[in-house]
Amino acid sequence: MHTRNPLLDEFAKLTTGAMGLAQAAGEEARAAFRAQGDRLVAELDLIRRDEFEALKAEVAALRAELATLKGNTSVDGARPADDAG
Repeated sequence: MHTRNPLLDEFAKLTTGAMGLAQAAGEEARAAFRAQGDRLVAELDLIRRDEFEALKAEVAALRAELATLKGNTSVDGARPADDAG
């Protein structure tokens, strides 16, 4: 035989409601934190990682090209006679 205790039923409902409220508050806090972080990033004019990696690759290519060009110049900075043309 199983009896129902109204006090325990009310406590269970209260606990369930409190857990739902805590979960909603946690989600709201995460959303507020993310919004604050996004605003901070915008204010600091930061770039995303993929933009940084693309720029890094472009700089590396330009450095390689510059090294190649430096290798094709004479000591005084003028181009060799065979490159003039």
